[in-house]
Amino acid sequence: MLLKKLISKLKVKKVIGDLDINIEKLALNSLDVTKNALFIAVKGIDDDGNKYLLDAKLRGAVAVLTEQESDISITQIIVDDVRVELNKLVYEYFALKNAKIKFIGIVGTNGKTTTSFIIKSILISDGKKVGLIGTSGIYYENKFISPELTTPDTVTLAEIIYDMANYGVEYVVMELSAHAIEQNRCDFIKFDCLIFTNCTEDHLDYFKDMENYSSVKESVFNNLRTKLAVVNIDDSLGLNIIKNNKVECYSYGVDNPSDVFSIDIKCVDDGTVFVMNLFDEILPLKFKYVGKFNVYNCMAGATACYKLGTSVSAIKRGIENIKGLEGRMEFIENYNGAKIFIDYAHTPDGLENTLKELKKITDKRLVVLFGCGGNREKEKRSKMGIIAGKYADFSILTSDNPRYEEPYLIISEIERGIRTKTLNYITIENRYIATGYAIEFLKEGDVLVVAGKGAENYQEIMGVKTKYSDKECIKDIIAKISLSGELI
Repeated sequence: MLLKKLISKLKVKKVIGDLDINIEKLALNSLDVTKNALFIAVKGIDDDGNKYLLDAKLRGAVAVLTEQESDISITQIIVDDVRVELNKLVYEYFALKNAKIKFIGIVGTNGKTTTSFIIKSILISDGKKVGLIGTSGIYYENKFISPELTTPDTVTLAEIIYDMANYGVEYVVMELSAHAIEQNRCDFIKFDCLIFTNCTEDHLDYFKDMENYSSVKESVFNNLRTKLAVVNIDDSLGLNIIKNNKVECYSYGVDNPSDVFSIDIKCVDDGTVFVMNLFDEILPLKFKYVGKFNVYNCMAGATACYKLGTSVSAIKRGIENIKGLEGRMEFIENYNGAKIFIDYAHTPDGLENTLKELKKITDKRLVVLFGCGGNREKEKRSKMGIIAGKYADFSILTSDNPRYEEPYLIISEIERGIRTKTLNYITIENRYIATGYAIEFLKEGDVLVVAGKGAENYQEIMGVKTKYSDKECIKDIIAKISLSGELI
């Protein structure tokens, strides 16, 4: 595309160089630059794209979109805010105005991934072609792209949506992280529906306080960003969104009067049974994953799909026949009469919800194994220790993704919290060995949940991601015990 046409909708301060050149690629990273590329020099917290202008030029960049002039001998398009203008750029470059896709976005601390899979299952049950973008990866047609971020960067996201449109995808269901909102990564999308699940403590290393974190999440619920909103009225921020009501809004909940609500919620060994009132349509349902919080996720997905025209029968089928929800309160094995689950719970609220719900199906002892990630949110470590001490009968504190921190220092900070509630815990830094200890510790009637990683398939230590899966680890340990009678 001709550069002159490509930037015609941008608010440009100054142009240095020739605009009558053809652009064959957009690149945010200089390593991705190829011949005739437009390099987008974004200033981030830890790095600045302007430092890589020469590298971009040597790799084939013929122009740069930037906020500052330089002496680089390629065309420079100077703007006030690169992130804002980038959204206009990708919309034009990928001709997304021609994409006949409906967009459903999910905002919230917890429940985004589960809700996205519920919606995907419902829409597929209604015969729709669906693309999914989120924490667990990107799915459409027979494609799977491994996840790097919950919400990809602007260029990658636009490229993926463009490809989805070429495959005839009718609905894109995507998780919308607070980081993505704050960094304007998907401002080029006008959502057909935005869902709010909840807002609890997370990412305060980046957002500094809950007020800022909450305001970022709330900021997208207006008629410039979405045609309608589906909101959890039992969450305080959700109630605030509804009260401000800057867009057509529908509520769901259990504790407060709402448009969609559920009653008779019961956790059973193989899932959760409940009755949903969906705009006065009564749906008796069984969801194959445990937990009241999953009832909220089902209501969120059902409400959004119903308001977008999905049949009630497809909604019921989609909820009851859901597939592919890995690492979210996932039952793994029944070992010697004890049940073993894995769950992604990695926030204080997530861990509390998980333990409270599993307690309901525990005949004897509830055992939890978890750790906390390194170089992030130190303040949540002792809180999660307190929660484990309050709800679990025994805890195994171990390593998660320590990144560049010493694992035992992270564990010691969890200990500060758990000691205020109980001394029924042990610390084992190696996660595999800790899991083996937990499994051998189990007796009939116990429940073990290995928390924090869910479906993650790696462990990050000193900047290196090593292959590691809680699910595979559990199965491997049980197989070894079965063969020899003990874990070697």
